[in-house]
Amino acid sequence: MITTIATTPFEGQKPGTSGLRKKVRVFQQPNYAENFIQSVFDVAERPAGSTLVIGGDGRFHNRTVIARAIRMAAANGYARVLVGQGGILSTPAASHVIRKYGASGGLILSASHNPGGPDEDFGIKYNIANGGPAPEAVTEAIYARTQVIDRWLMVEGGDDVDFDTIGTSQVGDMVVEVIDSVADYADLMEELFDFPAIRAAAGQGLSIAFDAMHAVTGPYALEILERRLGFPAGTVHNGTPLEDFGGHHPDPNLVHAKVLHDLMMSPDAPALGAASDGDGDRNLIIGKGVFITPSDSLAMLAANAHLAPAYSGGLKGIARSMPTSAAADRVAEALGIPLWETPTGWKFFGTLLDAGMATICGEESAGTGSDHVREKDGLWAVLLWLNILAVTGKPVAELACEHWARFGRNYYARFDYEGVESAAAEAVMTGLTARLPSLPGTTVGALTVTMADSFSYTDPVDGTTSRNQGLRIGFNGGTRIVLRLSGTGTQGATIRLYLERHEPANGKLDGDTLVMLEDLIAAAQELAQIAALTGRTAPDVVT
Repeated sequence: MITTIATTPFEGQKPGTSGLRKKVRVFQQPNYAENFIQSVFDVAERPAGSTLVIGGDGRFHNRTVIARAIRMAAANGYARVLVGQGGILSTPAASHVIRKYGASGGLILSASHNPGGPDEDFGIKYNIANGGPAPEAVTEAIYARTQVIDRWLMVEGGDDVDFDTIGTSQVGDMVVEVIDSVADYADLMEELFDFPAIRAAAGQGLSIAFDAMHAVTGPYALEILERRLGFPAGTVHNGTPLEDFGGHHPDPNLVHAKVLHDLMMSPDAPALGAASDGDGDRNLIIGKGVFITPSDSLAMLAANAHLAPAYSGGLKGIARSMPTSAAADRVAEALGIPLWETPTGWKFFGTLLDAGMATICGEESAGTGSDHVREKDGLWAVLLWLNILAVTGKPVAELACEHWARFGRNYYARFDYEGVESAAAEAVMTGLTARLPSLPGTTVGALTVTMADSFSYTDPVDGTTSRNQGLRIGFNGGTRIVLRLSGTGTQGATIRLYLERHEPANGKLDGDTLVMLEDLIAAAQELAQIAALTGRTAPDVVT
């Protein structure tokens, strides 16, 4: 029986770059999650007989919302729901399932790299039929609906679906299929990469330490790395997904994956160290004795992708988010293929991938992927690195040095000022925005400003324009700073300051990153006035 539940709108249910994210306690309010899910169903394009995919990263509150979402989907006319076993689907795996089974869309329950637990974060994101995040037109429509919603629908009666057991059941007139969370994705990876070559290299001593951070990637990594590729037991660290990620912050950076970093800087380090985040779409790459920045990883993967079977015919193009370093630009130029610079947010890559205008995409926030799905994919990046290491027989440090000797090196860092009072963060942005027109031609220390703007992007496929996507200030010699507010937090604001200096191939390629960026750091502080306006004298995280 379909029941209609009266409700009233909640303020602030506007999806960000990765859906709606709030504290668990917010989502636990009566009608809060239901209002948002119903708003999705009310505006989503879903023909009669549509299939919906549901899964998440296993964080606290996932199971409760999945059970409710199944009953709501049945009441809203879906013919079939595919649910990952245990409610588990990594974000890239969910994208693949949507695409493989022809679903009209999917609900991904995650707050990505944010902490989990009763007092931490939760999120809901809607992905469309191509497997990618809903574009801005859809998220704006969802938000508009949340502001006027007055009811939500659900099917009552019978037991909740046992989504721990693979199989088929019925809720109302809707079929519910609980699917193996890992198998489809693992099969896809085996199609993309040279698994026999990696297995052979593993047998000859190629080694990896993979930190799943007690997050969603654990089961995928265990299946692929240890079972299918033959790396020894114990290769995957922290492989059991936990609702609170073991009390740790599941963000694969040098701060939150310090144990892995320390291992990789030790004499006993394996050839490759890697980690992924809460929902499995980000990656951390560390070679023995060398950290590879996400921007450099994108460029190096693109330069060597032809060594993997799926990319042996070459790349159609490379796409990067605006704050990501220009290292990939030089690879694209050398390969004679287009380079696309987009705003932050994987949805901006979707149209390029669908149109066959790009093959590999990346963001500086440790997100890299290709046209195999419509999300960034942490484990995909790790497997491509393993493929390259297996085929070349070279260590990561040697591959990095060869790359820099060919293309030059983009020294790069990101400073995150987290949980800044929103008004103070806005003051930083508005103050610098007002000064942009007057900056070109001025000097800051030894640096001369050559350009300054607020980044705007017009999609070359659908013609939509996205404005105010971050502030860019360029200096002589290919040096630049970027400033933007992050849309992935749940309280306050995160100011992200990006610093980049290009050193040519005949320049100093073995410098310390922060030393090489000293003059740029000083210039950024003078221009943005972060300390004066926020009281923050140092960033919370440096990556």
